[in-house]
Amino acid sequence: MKLIDLSCYLEENPFAEPFPVTINFHSHSESAKTLANMLGLEPTAFNDGLALTHEDFSGQFHCGTHIDAPLHFGPIVEGKPAKGIDEVPLEWFFNDGLRLDMRHVPRNGLITMHDVQNALKKIDYTLKPFDIVLIWTGFDKLIHTEAYLKEQPGMSREATEYILDQGVKVIGVDMYGFDRSFGFQAQAYKRGEIKELFPGHMVGRDKEYVHIEKMGNLDALPAAFGFKVACFPVKGRHCTAGQTRVVAICE
Repeated sequence: MKLIDLSCYLEENPFAEPFPVTINFHSHSESAKTLANMLGLEPTAFNDGLALTHEDFSGQFHCGTHIDAPLHFGPIVEGKPAKGIDEVPLEWFFNDGLRLDMRHVPRNGLITMHDVQNALKKIDYTLKPFDIVLIWTGFDKLIHTEAYLKEQPGMSREATEYILDQGVKVIGVDMYGFDRSFGFQAQAYKRGEIKELFPGHMVGRDKEYVHIEKMGNLDALPAAFGFKVACFPVKGRHCTAGQTRVVAICE
């Protein structure tokens, strides 16, 4: 059995996190002073004067590799209150996986239903309920460049609906977000070229599903299918997302 990490780092990276993330590490000696003060002791009470260290984190659950919950898309999904990440069935997060090659889609391009159908035809695969579909654009390789946030392709409404209509509940992408870059969408909307912002996300108001954003390393998969994916999210009470360590399990 081989385990393949399909996650990106949770880190301070201005190229990949438009909403600030801060991670402050405390040294072992600094922690000894802090804990000693809390416990009424001297720092020397700890072995070698070094205590258990930690880091302080500030950021969203939508940073690093994470899963967007139905609640992220809107308050109502399929006519019912939208689920928080803690309410989504665990069974969704461990299933057969497959990778669809979308590396041909241009920067700020739209991944269409025909792209999905052609990718499935190339690997001779028929989608089945609860497959975890991974969209491979290769954009994770740009995660430390300005292009990562400004030029990513995105899922169209039609492509998303087509996948979900086959019974799929989880779709993963190796871009910052599920839709095209924020700035590109805004300018296209102002020019009247598009009528809907975040169309891939908005499908989640009509069809209950979740998607994984900011994946990576999809090129390390040995084949387009024939592996399991585990992607259990952090259990934030009624939160709109949860960070996850996505792992492909290959026999």
